[in-house]
Amino acid sequence: MRFHPKLFATLTFLSVNLAQASENDAPTHADGGAVYTMSNASEGNVVLAYHRAANGALSLAATYPTGGSGLGAGLGNQGGVRLSDDNHWLFVVNAGSDELSVFAVVKNGLRWVQTLKSGGVRPVSVASNDGLVYVLNAGSDSITGFKMNKKGQLQPIPNSDRPLSGTGTAPATIQFSQQGRDLVISEKATNKLVVYELDRNGLPESTPAIINSVGQTPFGFSFGKHNNLYVSEAAGGTPNASSVSAYHLTRNGDLEVIAGKVATNLTAACWISITPDGRYLYSTDSGSNAVSGYSIDATGSLSLLSGNGAAAFTGVGSAPIDMAISDNGRFLYTLNTGNHTMSEFRIQPDGSLVPIGSLSSLPMAANGLAAR
Repeated sequence: MRFHPKLFATLTFLSVNLAQASENDAPTHADGGAVYTMSNASEGNVVLAYHRAANGALSLAATYPTGGSGLGAGLGNQGGVRLSDDNHWLFVVNAGSDELSVFAVVKNGLRWVQTLKSGGVRPVSVASNDGLVYVLNAGSDSITGFKMNKKGQLQPIPNSDRPLSGTGTAPATIQFSQQGRDLVISEKATNKLVVYELDRNGLPESTPAIINSVGQTPFGFSFGKHNNLYVSEAAGGTPNASSVSAYHLTRNGDLEVIAGKVATNLTAACWISITPDGRYLYSTDSGSNAVSGYSIDATGSLSLLSGNGAAAFTGVGSAPIDMAISDNGRFLYTLNTGNHTMSEFRIQPDGSLVPIGSLSSLPMAANGLAAR
């Protein structure tokens, strides 16, 4: 009998998920914490789920086929793997097959729910809020919206497709504002931030607000307290020229600068994470093999935790990209594309980072990081 790899992969995908799936499997907060990434492999994308021990150390628990294909190369993104705010659902982009996958977080791991078309070309980032899901499609410079039912299944929202500021924008990230009234997208190639207000039905307005970024190459971002938005600026990879800017998102969808271009003193700051209490912000600086650390004061302004900018180093040649913080605010993890590892850190009360250990032998094209 002749061996057919594609048929084998399909049968494996179906058998694994049929074994896990049950109509009675309701989403739940699984015991203990977990961290998720994806292989982003072109021959078949899979989610890698890691169990988090009480001390923050990770161990591989299981892998789950998404039913789609990755790109097999870097996506230039943040948010390719994203948990819902209640940690009940996990969303994963499949950039190679132009699809989005949905998993339920259940007691014994993950349960595949659905894989469907993303509504555009090369999805790189996904955002969710209260049953609304939007996908950023980098290849078509567009966003598309979906609504989720109680079983976690998505349906496209008619007429929800919207363009970015132009073509060839190299978008990186999409996120909802804290109240869910706005969508924000970063564009690396144009140095712009795009803000779409949403109506009561979850439809974006016809014309977005397009804001010039304070710093060059806006990349990753995250919301802190009081609808304040923090954006990393990679400065085109210029050595030691990266920065982070702070904005306030107003009720009418404008971005007001709180603090512009606060230097990291490091290279290629691209990914942003903020502790759940809103006190500390971290960016991964891929060109410096480091994590920058900032404190956030009551006004939303930023101050470096250390003079040289580095709160921690991830190792020579590690090139950290994606980053995630556990929902208890105690642990930070970085996905390192240079040596295919994941670094583990404990977050101290003063915001400093203490290394716990690292994981090796991650997939070469691994992308996206989410933690609970």
